Amino acid sequence: MKLATLKDGSRDGRLVVVSRDLTRATEAFNIAPTLQKALDDWDRVAPRLSDLAEQLEHGSVPTFRFHEHKCASPLPRALQWADGSAYVNHVELVRKARGAEMPESFWTDPLMYQGGSDSFLGPRDAITMADEAWGIDMEGEVAVVTGDVPVGVSPSDARAHIRLVMLVNDVSLRGLIPAELAKGFGFFQSKPSSAFSPVAVTPDELGNAWDGAKLHLPLCVDLNGKPFGRVEAGEDMTFDFGQLIAHAAKTRPLSAGSIIGSGTVSNKDPEGSRGHSCIAELRMIETIRDGKPKTPFLRFGDEVRIEMMDATGHSIFGAIEQKVQKFTLAP
Repeated sequence: MKLATLKDGSRDGRLVVVSRDLTRATEAFNIAPTLQKALDDWDRVAPRLSDLAEQLEHGSVPTFRFHEHKCASPLPRALQWADGSAYVNHVELVRKARGAEMPESFWTDPLMYQGGSDSFLGPRDAITMADEAWGIDMEGEVAVVTGDVPVGVSPSDARAHIRLVMLVNDVSLRGLIPAELAKGFGFFQSKPSSAFSPVAVTPDELGNAWDGAKLHLPLCVDLNGKPFGRVEAGEDMTFDFGQLIAHAAKTRPLSAGSIIGSGTVSNKDPEGSRGHSCIAELRMIETIRDGKPKTPFLRFGDEVRIEMMDATGHSIFGAIEQKVQKFTLAP
C-alpha cells in the first residue's frame, strides 16, 4: 500500500491511503489519524489500511483526486532521523578529492549521523537559505521507516522491522561542513531540514525490486529540468538497510517511526555515464580529473527533482520537487 500525509494546518497532517497510480486517495482517519499513530500500532492497523487500499483500487470507497503538492512529508516530524553513508564509493571520492586516505574500517563499519527530525520539508516545499555561499546541495537518497526495533538486533532480523520505504532529499550546506566537522562534534547547522517523497510505500509494493534490504531501481535526479543522475540504488550499496538499522540499534532501541537513510546513492562509474545524486560528488570528480571543481552548488532559482520509476516507467513515490529560494525574515 501507499500512504501519504496531507497538510491540514496541524503539525502532523492527516493520513490518507493513495492509489498505486498516485491519482486518487481516500481518508484513513477512522483507522489512524496520522502516520505516526499507524506506526505505533502497526500490527493491528496495517491490515486495516491494506484492506482500505484494496477497496480504493476497486473503487468501493469514497475517493478524491490526489495532488502531490498538497503533501507534507509522510512523517512531518519523526522521533528519529539517522542518516547513514551506505555507498562507500561516495565517501571514498570525498577523501580522494582532498588527498586523504580512507580508513579500511569504513568498508566494515557504517558511518551514520543523527539529523534533525522536528521540521521536515514537504516534497514541494522550497529550500530557503540565507546565503548561496553556504554551498547548498541536494542529496538523493532512499530511506526506510521502522517499527519498534530492539536494542542489539542483528542485521538479518532488522529487516523484519522495516515498515515503509521512501525517497529523500537530504539538503546539505557544503560550505559549512568543514568548519563544523573540524570541531569534532558532527553535523548540525550544515544539515538543515530534509525533504521526503510525497508517498511512503510498504515493501511489498516494490515487487522484485526490493530484496528485503535494498531497492534495485535507478534514482532519477534532475536539476533545472535536465537529467543530473540516474544512479542504480541497488548497486554498490556497501551496507544494506538491515545493517544500517542494526548499527543504529547497537546500544539503544529504536522507536516506531524512526527513519534510517541510505546516504547519497552513488555508483562506481568512472565514466560518469549515470551521473550523480549530489553536486558535491560531481565536483569531487572534477577536482580529481581537472585539479579543481567547475560545477557550482545550487543557486537561488534552481529547481531539484528526485523521483523513482518502476519497471513500466510509472512513478512509485511521487516526486520531490523543490525550488531554492532566498530566506528573508518576516517583518
